[in-house]
Amino acid sequence: MHVATNLDVDLVAVEAADQVNLLLELQAPQLPEQATRAEQTLVVVLDRSGSMAGEPLEASRRALTTLLGRLDPRDRFGLVVFDDHANVVVPTAPLGSLGVDKVKEAIANIHAGGCTDLSAGYLLGLSEASRAMGNGGATVLLISDGHANTGETSPVVLGDLAEGRASKRITTTTIGYGLGYDEELLVALARGGNGDHVFAEDVDQLHPAIAEQVSELLAKAVTATSVTIHPLGAGLAGIRVLHDVPAAQIGDEVIAQLGDLYTGESRRLLIQLDIPAMAALGLATIAEVTVRYTELPDLVEHVITLPVTVNVVPGDVAAGRVPDPVVTVERLLQQAQQTKREAISVLRAGETGSAQELLTGAMHQLSVPCGALDAGGRVALDEEVAELRRLSTLTHQGNTERSVKSSYESMSRRSRSRRPRPTDSTTQ
Repeated sequence: MHVATNLDVDLVAVEAADQVNLLLELQAPQLPEQATRAEQTLVVVLDRSGSMAGEPLEASRRALTTLLGRLDPRDRFGLVVFDDHANVVVPTAPLGSLGVDKVKEAIANIHAGGCTDLSAGYLLGLSEASRAMGNGGATVLLISDGHANTGETSPVVLGDLAEGRASKRITTTTIGYGLGYDEELLVALARGGNGDHVFAEDVDQLHPAIAEQVSELLAKAVTATSVTIHPLGAGLAGIRVLHDVPAAQIGDEVIAQLGDLYTGESRRLLIQLDIPAMAALGLATIAEVTVRYTELPDLVEHVITLPVTVNVVPGDVAAGRVPDPVVTVERLLQQAQQTKREAISVLRAGETGSAQELLTGAMHQLSVPCGALDAGGRVALDEEVAELRRLSTLTHQGNTERSVKSSYESMSRRSRSRRPRPTDSTTQ
């Protein structure tokens, strides 16, 4: 894994409190095409409540049957269904031992049932993943089209559950089908579980959504990735992770969980550091960043530690500093994700005009020149402006459910800050 750090400014004024943003970029190793990948564990948790009757359930069965062809006989596969109750349709085990034809037959025999006890299905899926997962961890893929109307329904409770299991190498990814599902609940599961949330509005989008998640699972190169920020010297007045990923403060440290990275993937994490006033001029190491991860398929654990250093200078010198454009771009992108969250809140309150004003304001902010950007930075901002414009158009059209679900999916995906493989960076 290549790890690079970059501050938006590395000059701070003597005897004055300050704030800097630290950008951490992690580049997962590129696995050779002919390499034997680690076997993976996938447990699908499928909603079969009454609302899934007909084409939604049929499309799900087709997609699950197709994904079997992507798996290796060594890969562990399991299938849990839920309505009023949860049942294990396919006990999680290596596909070769289960027999593909028997699994296809079990999928074909799934029929729609009653209410939606999503928590029962999810808990049973987690149990199957825990029981059968290999050294590379496991992924629970939950697919639902409705609101949980029995069992545990709190996004906070279930999101915390997903986060706890993510620390044990079980990733949760969710796919919401149609316009009737509970996006807050599915987003909370995906966020806590270090996975994606995908909005599949119709059957034509459901199959590609499932295929994309399976492709990422099979390209997993790194698992159990965490980032620890540890203050040094005079300490830090505050540490805040600006990406929407699970993060916790333990003592004076902050630990952020990133989970799995797939082959060649680049992930970014932006961290705000509040620096207390320092009396001495010169270089000062204010923190250490430690990245821990396990590389697949050989399950080698790695620890990389990097110092974070600033230069304490007279106030007039610090006044002339110019923020690094790469870090500035990432900060603007994460501010845009927060704007989407605010737009969702006002949309839910029926304030369509206010939501459009928020999205339009974010578009203007991202369109303003912000220093000497490289081509990648300008493209990233332009893509986000286009995404905000798309969400604004949906909002203007008046379909609140479509707008909210699209905004949640956009926020979920872009908060993970995946990037194409960089052509040039400082690495460790």
